[in-house]
Amino acid sequence: MERRGGNVCSTKRGIILSDYRLLTHEGEESPIAGILIGESVHSAGTVLGAGASGYSVLDILDRWDELRPTLEAAAASPPSGGLALDSVRLVAPLLYPPTVYYSGSNYWDHVHEMADLNRDADGNLPSTEKPADPWLNIKASKSTVIGHGQPIRIPGFSKMVDWEAEIALVVGRVSRNLTPANALDCLAGITIGNDLSARDFVKRENSIFVWDWLAQKCFDGSTPLGPWITPLSAIPDPSAMSIQLWVNGDLKQDSNSSKLVHDFTELLVYLSLHVTLQPGDVILTGTPAGVGFPTGDFLRPGDTVRIAVEGCGVLENPVVNGV
Repeated sequence: MERRGGNVCSTKRGIILSDYRLLTHEGEESPIAGILIGESVHSAGTVLGAGASGYSVLDILDRWDELRPTLEAAAASPPSGGLALDSVRLVAPLLYPPTVYYSGSNYWDHVHEMADLNRDADGNLPSTEKPADPWLNIKASKSTVIGHGQPIRIPGFSKMVDWEAEIALVVGRVSRNLTPANALDCLAGITIGNDLSARDFVKRENSIFVWDWLAQKCFDGSTPLGPWITPLSAIPDPSAMSIQLWVNGDLKQDSNSSKLVHDFTELLVYLSLHVTLQPGDVILTGTPAGVGFPTGDFLRPGDTVRIAVEGCGVLENPVVNGV
């Protein structure tokens, strides 16, 4: 996992920012919302007051503007005690996001690697010019989200489960009709996602609808998230974040958010034009080149998938047989 020294970090703009993360870990009876400061995990009740002892991370996001100053103050002057990070078992930072959105064909390097596989019925290559608008869809959240360390279960109906490392935006404010000037203000932070795809269900042949997004994208456990939520204020430059993925130690994806077709602002503006974004909504922003589909290389039981996103830690999941 990402390690950080001290309790503050400085950005390229010279602003000193409190260093904390939001996470969820297993408790004796139920999951517990935690605040990671340095290498210690403190309960929400300890940091935010006794009235927050039963809070989930979603509860914190529901009151993000109100609670953020308290979180920053605690990071600058950490409370005593807490649990060692290595001693807790993490689960998804957001167990049940209200909505999980995902973006398709949103890295230029991935558009190019997939072009030959996405020829139309007449054999024509897709356009590589920037589309006017991003392409987004919705995933089931309660059944698809798993956390750091939890197993990816290969569904019995698929033999072609593919990895997709993604930077995931986490909304912290009810937002509608955002503009380029204020779009990023709606975010609480960023986490890491793996938008797994069952590639043997990409298309339904002889169907007027063609694309089978449900079978391909919405199987149980298809959305690993974690290990925690990094506040947007702790990201020096969202437009230049490195993103890498390894399978069994072999580097498969190595790119940067500078290669996005539609950047974070454009995604948020487009989404908020059509739907009202809610605190806790997660937006998977697309995957770069290096997925397994072009080479026929897919996940197998016994594999380990590891994703690192700059400033956001490491998300790692073993792969096992499912049902």
